[in-house]
Amino acid sequence: MANKILTTPKNLQVLYEDNHLIIVNKRPGDIVQGDKTGDMPLSEVVKLYLKEKYNKPGNVYLGVAHRLDRPTSGIVVFAKTSKALPRLNKLFAEKNAKKSYWAVVKNAPKKPEASLQHWLKRNSQQNKSYAHDKEVKDSKKAVLDYRVLKKLDRYYLLEIDLKTGRHHQIRAQLAAIGCPIKGDLKYGFDRSNKDASIHLHARRLSFVHPVKKEPVNLVAPPPKDPVWNACC
Repeated sequence: MANKILTTPKNLQVLYEDNHLIIVNKRPGDIVQGDKTGDMPLSEVVKLYLKEKYNKPGNVYLGVAHRLDRPTSGIVVFAKTSKALPRLNKLFAEKNAKKSYWAVVKNAPKKPEASLQHWLKRNSQQNKSYAHDKEVKDSKKAVLDYRVLKKLDRYYLLEIDLKTGRHHQIRAQLAAIGCPIKGDLKYGFDRSNKDASIHLHARRLSFVHPVKKEPVNLVAPPPKDPVWNACC
């Protein structure tokens, strides 16, 4: 994980905060929830940030409503109250949050924009999902729309609207059409990024606030590197 800047309470990138929610811009390499690595997860960093900011004694409540893969970056939503969490969970489960992503890929897709539909089968031992053109046993339907936003010197910037939320969906579906994401060795890119990131970023999120019932529309800047910088 060379040259990796991980998130701390001091450098946390807060995109939105009120009494019920805190929404942050995750750096690549941050893990949203704790796992077997034992690395400090983003959820704990946010708790520390809130504890310090508001001088809170005791434990800070924070609910994880959704996740992003460790090597990706972008918008992550947390609930600050036990009232907000089940409402957030329902909002995401019922697909009432509109998410769009940016992905940098090596090859141009055959069409400048299209809808992709596959059946994804997850292999838990490999922590990988395989995309099939037809339904196979234990597979789940995966749908996304993409369009080419920009041609870079050696890559293409795609914008992706997710219609379903499957394990490694964008990574697996783009790989299936011959467009693996930059740095994503697991899904067929030819070399890793130096910091072990991949060029996949949760760029936009729109939803109706689960408590205030007001629209929330967020845009997260991508990480600072020469390829992402060329995209903006």
